[in-house]
Amino acid sequence: MTKGILGAVLLGLWLTAGGAWAADARGATANSGTVGIVSGGVEGTYVRIASDLAAVLDSGDDLRIVPMLGKGSVQNIKDIMFLKGVDVGIVQSDVLAYVKRDRTIAGAMPRIKYIAKLYNEELHILAGPDVARVEDLAGRKVNIDGAGSGTHMTASLIFGMLGVRVEPQSDDQALALEKLRRGEISAMAYVAGKPTRLFRDLKADGGLHFLPVPLTGELLETYLPSRLTSGDYEGLIKAGETVDTVAVGAVMAVYGWNRDSERYRKVARFVEAFFNRFPEFLKPPRHPKWTEVNLAAELPGWSRFEPAEAWLRQADAAATDVTKRDAFRAFVTERGVTPDQTEKLFEQFLLWQARAPR
Repeated sequence: MTKGILGAVLLGLWLTAGGAWAADARGATANSGTVGIVSGGVEGTYVRIASDLAAVLDSGDDLRIVPMLGKGSVQNIKDIMFLKGVDVGIVQSDVLAYVKRDRTIAGAMPRIKYIAKLYNEELHILAGPDVARVEDLAGRKVNIDGAGSGTHMTASLIFGMLGVRVEPQSDDQALALEKLRRGEISAMAYVAGKPTRLFRDLKADGGLHFLPVPLTGELLETYLPSRLTSGDYEGLIKAGETVDTVAVGAVMAVYGWNRDSERYRKVARFVEAFFNRFPEFLKPPRHPKWTEVNLAAELPGWSRFEPAEAWLRQADAAATDVTKRDAFRAFVTERGVTPDQTEKLFEQFLLWQARAPR
């Protein structure tokens, strides 16, 4: 091999290696800022919430949100714990009680934490014309979605609490609706934030209607009372009428990674961006469910992810300082103190307060 050919070969190898190194570096940069969020099915609210998160929070390689379709709350919990690329999941708040019975993951459950409670999701029980009450469903075919889904979990718990033994079916919701229309099943249960797109345009002319859920004491120990209205589903509920039901909280959940891990740091950046830019979720065209979110709301039985807890403490302290400053400003203004003097006096007051014995 001549020197010229050898040089060309070595140059080619060097360029190839350099290109591979550059590609690896770009890949590492992109992955370090990518947060995968597992949500729900295409007809549900979760996927639209995840889509909003991507639309508002994406900022290139620093933070990129990748929404994923999910297979329900139980599977989402498993994906958060075991599936590479899934950093955050949207689940129902009753999932912890449900999965504690699953020995394969029960030991890891204390590591599941929450970033924020999002909003409430309503239980919809849509029935055919020959069903008047939930109790009438005993021994009849009722679709409760696939095993592992949030609807399957909640419907199983609620029918059990009500003492109504149905013949459960596990079709996806779109197929279940078609079967209900054809009379092949008596009802279908669906947990989703109202108004859910699947039922929004339905008409009652075929006899389809929502069943009221009896608000028993046992039910209300776990779930919140709620109502479906004609404003939610004008084709199924007459103007001015309502249908009693129950609601379960939607939760943004995360695995409690070790503080020195890259996964922990990545989700912490997501948390900071989410909390700082939260007001943007309250504007159109974002999903109306965002207006129900209280970032400081606590969830019994859950532990909050540490960066989220720290952000809330800081925000609370800042709000307290603003309140103090406003009250102090009003106090000294009444006494004829100038604005410049007010600010100086307030800073001195804060220093004095910090040094004062507790």
